[in-house]
Amino acid sequence: MTFSPNRTYRGRLAPSPTGLLHLGHARTFWVAQERAQANGGLLVLRNEDIDSTRFKLEFVAQMIEDLRWFGFAWQEGPDCGGPFAPYHQSERFHLYRAALEKLRSGGFIYPCTCSRKDIRDAARAPHTEDDEVIYPGTCRQNRKSETPINREHATKVGVVNRKFSWRFRVPDGETISFTDGNAGGQKFVAGKDLGDFVVWRHDDVPAYQLACVVDDAAMGITEVVRGADLLVSTARQILLYRALGLAPPEFFHCALMLDENGRRLAKRHDALSLRTLREQGKTPEMLRRDWPVASIG
Repeated sequence: MTFSPNRTYRGRLAPSPTGLLHLGHARTFWVAQERAQANGGLLVLRNEDIDSTRFKLEFVAQMIEDLRWFGFAWQEGPDCGGPFAPYHQSERFHLYRAALEKLRSGGFIYPCTCSRKDIRDAARAPHTEDDEVIYPGTCRQNRKSETPINREHATKVGVVNRKFSWRFRVPDGETISFTDGNAGGQKFVAGKDLGDFVVWRHDDVPAYQLACVVDDAAMGITEVVRGADLLVSTARQILLYRALGLAPPEFFHCALMLDENGRRLAKRHDALSLRTLREQGKTPEMLRRDWPVASIG
């Protein structure tokens, strides 16, 4: 896909500091960088550090160091600034809360008190392609106008007596379609391939889907490059873009890198972390030459 010369290409790297970056991250990010360069654009580094229960502060510095070592160069980010600062998600909560209020006032979301166990135990709750359980609709009858957006106030006035999340109501039966720059045409049916999904967690933290949409729109990202395991997430995010009145970017989903057992790489694969490979004397050029053939895409 070639972008119009009248529209500056803006790509992004969006790692989360919940562990060391591994070879799979590097390959996906490398595709993002190559696409930015091929389109005469620029690259943004965003630190997705909103999950305080999982990220560690030391991983942020290690993340930037490992990316620089591998050969990545970004023009905007937490270490160099830019016109859309801050580039740490933990400093952008006011944007997420504003988006949440817009969704609530528009009737797109509802408060949900279901736990993960409740959903797993519910009948007729199959898994989607990305391993998220289809929500059975238990709390769909909850009305958005009855629950204040501020959790502390909601508790004071007795609206809720247990923790709740905010869940997006998908338009059952509607087909969400888009053309992926790598995987081609994609179609997902709301209510079948994806169910109502969380946009704000019960611990008062924005969910990935909402934070990602808000930041990509606010930072003017024109193409999102990420792994093929997030294709279904793209359908969810397209619904959020529409509900928020925002234009979605283009999407390019890369093949997944698998381990010797055929499982996709994760941060549990310490032996394939960039830091470990570097300590073993590997160079970025060696790693790029030797990384495994893709199995998807």
